[in-house]
Amino acid sequence: MLGIIDHGNIREIRLARPPVNALNPELLSAVRDAVRAAATDGAHGIVLSGGPKVFSAGLDLLHLIGLEREPLRDAWTVFFEAARAIADSPIPVAAAIGGHSPAGGCVLALCCDYRVMADGPFRIGLNEVEVGLVVPEGIQYLMTRLIGTARAERLLVSGAMIEARRALELGLVDELSDPETVGECARNWLGELLTRPTEAMLATRAIVRSDLCAALADPDRIRLECFLDAWFQPPTQAALRAVVARLKGG
Repeated sequence: MLGIIDHGNIREIRLARPPVNALNPELLSAVRDAVRAAATDGAHGIVLSGGPKVFSAGLDLLHLIGLEREPLRDAWTVFFEAARAIADSPIPVAAAIGGHSPAGGCVLALCCDYRVMADGPFRIGLNEVEVGLVVPEGIQYLMTRLIGTARAERLLVSGAMIEARRALELGLVDELSDPETVGECARNWLGELLTRPTEAMLATRAIVRSDLCAALADPDRIRLECFLDAWFQPPTQAALRAVVARLKGG
């Protein structure tokens, strides 16, 4: 489910669950563990990459829709663990977004230090509202932190998915490149960052990112039980099942 590729002191962790890197618990557990292991193994930076047209399509609704509350809680818990592992990484993480990145895929990218996205008709965003789900405040903060409250409000409340160039204009991503070179550009950014004095850079980074880590670690800002309550409400179930029906039809 993962490809691990070492480029010198930079480790690439590549999502590899065809066709669209849907995030099921096994993949998320693998991401969590791989990110945590990278620094221990001696890597100085991480590139998180995905597919050539879809970075990740988000949580695997085909899997989640049939779960009862306890296994569903477990599935969402491991998702937040993977997000926190990226946010808490003691070494910098750059996202190489080679294609579409909705919902959970966007969350993982937002947890990274830097985001390179493929230039083209690819979209990114937190579109949970479209399926009747409330974006937890801790997740909302990931976007607000980057683009400001007013702009984040417009995107979050509407569940908008925006194309790569608009995402760059807003600051949701940091750089665009040809689809074939997103990984290379992410490595180049990390390589430049890693020329700085290591201790000062990492210590400064930890201070700057402490608010990000706190937002994901605070149960009152995630409110998982409230999220689960909403998941099982009839309107949400109807919207989710409509999405699943479209996925199966495709």
